[in-house]
Amino acid sequence: MPHSELARLLRPVAARSGAAGSGADQGDVRAADVGSGPDDREVLEDRFATAVFSTLTEPGDTDAGALVGALGAARALVGLVERWPPERLAAEVAEADPGAAAVLAPRIADAIDRWTPRLSLAGATRSLESAARVGAVLLTRSHELWPAGFGALGDGAPLALWVRGDAGAMRTLGRSLALVGARAATGYGEHVAMEAAAGLSDRGITVVSGGAYGIDGAAHRAALASDHPTVAFLAGGVDRLYPAGHTDLLTRIAQRGLLVAELPCGSSPTKWRFLLRNRLIAAASAATVVVEAGRRSGSLNTAGHAAAIGRPLGAVPGPVTSPASAGCHRLLREFDAACVTDAAEMAELAGFDDPVSPGSSRGEAARRVALDGVAVDGHPVRVLDALVRTRGRPAHVVASSSGLSVRDVTATLAELELEGRVAEHADGWVKV
Repeated sequence: MPHSELARLLRPVAARSGAAGSGADQGDVRAADVGSGPDDREVLEDRFATAVFSTLTEPGDTDAGALVGALGAARALVGLVERWPPERLAAEVAEADPGAAAVLAPRIADAIDRWTPRLSLAGATRSLESAARVGAVLLTRSHELWPAGFGALGDGAPLALWVRGDAGAMRTLGRSLALVGARAATGYGEHVAMEAAAGLSDRGITVVSGGAYGIDGAAHRAALASDHPTVAFLAGGVDRLYPAGHTDLLTRIAQRGLLVAELPCGSSPTKWRFLLRNRLIAAASAATVVVEAGRRSGSLNTAGHAAAIGRPLGAVPGPVTSPASAGCHRLLREFDAACVTDAAEMAELAGFDDPVSPGSSRGEAARRVALDGVAVDGHPVRVLDALVRTRGRPAHVVASSSGLSVRDVTATLAELELEGRVAEHADGWVKV
C-alpha cells in the first residue's frame, strides 16, 4: 500500500487534538504516535498490520500474540498475505524467538487455518475509517499509554486497543479498581456500587467496569458524577454502543472518560467476546471487586481472571437470603476473596492505602470460576455465537464468524449435534 494511503488511514486515529477530556494532552499523545518524516513508513506499516490482525483474530488468541511478538505485526502479515507454508512461518519465528517457536510450531498450521478466512486488507481499512468517524484512536503494544497490567496476560494480551474519548485517561489505569457485578442488580447492589464508585473517585482512583446494566452502569454513573475519569471496556467495537439502553451513558463516558475495545470498529459483541473482554478489566485494574452477583453471574468470570493472574480480589457481602448475593458469598467462602464493604476497604485491597490481606487465591479454583459453565477450549461457545435459529449457515461461514478453522468448526458442530444443540438443514447449520 502506498505511503500516502497508509498516512491517510492512520493519521486520523493517531494525531488529532481537541478531543474530549484533557484535550491538549490527548492531542500530544496522538501526534507522538505517527511522525511526518520519510522514515515513518515502517511505523505506519506496523500499525496498519496490527489493525489487520485485530480484524482477523478473536480476543485472547495466544498464537497470534506469539507470532506478532516474535516477528512484529508487519512481517507476520506479509507471511499470511503471501501464503507462506506453516514450515516457513515457523522457521522465521524460530530464528527470531526460539522460545516462542517451541510453543507455536505445533499449532501454526491450525492458526493459519483460523486466520485465513478473515484475511482482508479492505476489512482493516473499513475499521480504520469507522474509527476516524467516531474519533477513536488505535493503540499498539509499543505505545506509552499501553496498560502495564496487560503484561500479566502474556501472549494472550491484546494486539491492539481501540479507544474512544480522552486517550490520556489510560494513564489513570495505574491507579484503578474494577467494580463489577450482576446485570439484574438489586437496589442494595446498585446503592453499594454507587457509594463505592463515588468514594473511590474522590480518592483519585479510576473506576473500571464493562458498561453493562446493573452494577456496571451504577458504578460508571457515580464516577461521572464525581467528575473523575471512568473507563469502560466493551466486548464489541467502540462504535457499537452496547447495550442500546446505555447509549447515553456510554456517550458520556466517551466524552468525559474512555471507552476501550480490543475488537475493531464494526465488531459486534458476542457471549465469547464478553467472556474474553473480562480478562482486560481484570488485568488493567489493580484489584477487582464483585459488588453483587448471583451464583452463576458472568461477573464471576471477571473475578476468576483477576485471581488467576494474581490480582487482589474482593467481594461485597449481601443478605444471606438474597440469591443476588450468592455469587459473592461463594467467592468469600470458596475462593478466599477479601470481604470489603466500602470504598476505604476497596482502596486498601488495591494497595492504595493501608494494605489488607486479599487472601491467597487458589489458582485452580480461580480458573474454575473463570471458566464456570464454559467449555475449556471455548469452541462450543464461539460456534453457537456464530449460529442463528432462523437460517442455516455453512461450516465455512461459521468458521469466518467464529475465528476458528473449518476443521475445528466441523468437529465442534458434530459434538453439538449429538447434544441436540444444533441441527443441519439444507442451507447449513442452525442453532436449536
